[in-house]
Amino acid sequence: MLELRDLSKAYPNGRQVLNGLSYTLAAGEFVAIMGDSGVGKSTLLNLIAGLDTPDGGDILIDGVSMSALDDDAATRLRREKFGFVFQAFHLLPHLTLHQNVALPLLLNGVDIVRAEQMLAAVGLHGRGADFPRQLSGGELQRVAIARALVHRPGLVLADEPTGNLDPDTAHDVLMLLRDEIKASGASAIMVTHSHAAAATADRVLVLTKDGLHAASVTPVV
Repeated sequence: MLELRDLSKAYPNGRQVLNGLSYTLAAGEFVAIMGDSGVGKSTLLNLIAGLDTPDGGDILIDGVSMSALDDDAATRLRREKFGFVFQAFHLLPHLTLHQNVALPLLLNGVDIVRAEQMLAAVGLHGRGADFPRQLSGGELQRVAIARALVHRPGLVLADEPTGNLDPDTAHDVLMLLRDEIKASGASAIMVTHSHAAAATADRVLVLTKDGLHAASVTPVV
């Protein structure tokens, strides 16, 4: 699904954060990436998402090189293949919940009937006409998960998805995220500082200046 080949990236101040990083994410695999602050976790996620460009190396999605795509083609690939879950939710406040979730379907020219199905799947049946301002933080993140998965992406990218939630709500949202990812058959990468969040993934990797390394975190069952 995803292959990273010899990626390198430096910050504008010249500090190298990624140096020759290589990794292959298998189809259907859910991986959590941990590491110290400033080591480059979010930078790596932004590179994979095509929101930033590496200084060297390449990123392949289903065998397609991101570096070989022009801006329009890269945008189409992100729109069709990727789903995003952010710490700050990033729902559009002037749209209803149904409209927020349906947005990826509209952008891909797909029938929006699945939007209501996904709202039901994340426990928000009948709330489609509500607006984000009417929801709690946990409910907002549930909508964000529904939006990320509604168009059946091959790859889900989650950046600290429970960073703004209390522990109990975070646990519920993480279980939902894991279950929905598995149900959809997507591959997923979650960047997190939380051991509890990381434990919901199939594998945990720690990013250091020397690359990605397997870590031991007791999985949640």
